[in-house]
Amino acid sequence: MSVVIIGGHDRMVRQYKDICKSYKYKAKVFTQMCTGLDKQIGCPDLLIMFTSTVSHKMIRCVQDAVDESKTDIIRCHTSSSTALTEILERHSA
Repeated sequence: MSVVIIGGHDRMVRQYKDICKSYKYKAKVFTQMCTGLDKQIGCPDLLIMFTSTVSHKMIRCVQDAVDESKTDIIRCHTSSSTALTEILERHSA
């Protein structure tokens, strides 16, 4: 299973990946807009957008790149480790 996390805080990237690993997800984390983001996302099983820390331009780029019929998209306003844990708990159940 793969998960892509859009947004969040730079200093939390390692914690996001560790939490995903504990739920047996392979994670990619993009906290900032980078060149070629739409090509780096791929086709994940789950896409999590932390909307409080991400630009509108980045959200539009990601939504255009992801096939919504194959990927579950979850928006969360809070970018905490607890919020990520709850999302993965609900998704893996």
